[in-house]
Amino acid sequence: FRYADMKGLMEELDEWLRHRIRAVYWKQWKKVRTRYKMLRALHLPEWKVHELANCRKGTWRAAMMLNTALTKTIIVVRLGYPSLSAHYLKVRVNY
Repeated sequence: FRYADMKGLMEELDEWLRHRIRAVYWKQWKKVRTRYKMLRALHLPEWKVHELANCRKGTWRAAMMLNTALTKTIIVVRLGYPSLSAHYLKVRVNY
């Protein structure tokens, strides 16, 4: 028998969920004007706002670039999405 790598699985699932959350936000910001407004609210440099707002890549690719703006701390702390790995580390039992 061997211990399960639950911590690694939770961290991997957390990464994917945060990426999906960024993709959903990107889809909500349909217009370039809305993207400008929302990215400026995240206090990014003007060149980065222009670069991201005018991105014509797909949703999943744009969400990958949005990683610099919507960081893990913003998603967990300000937006209120729970971190699965943090919860797992709190409730697990060490033997």
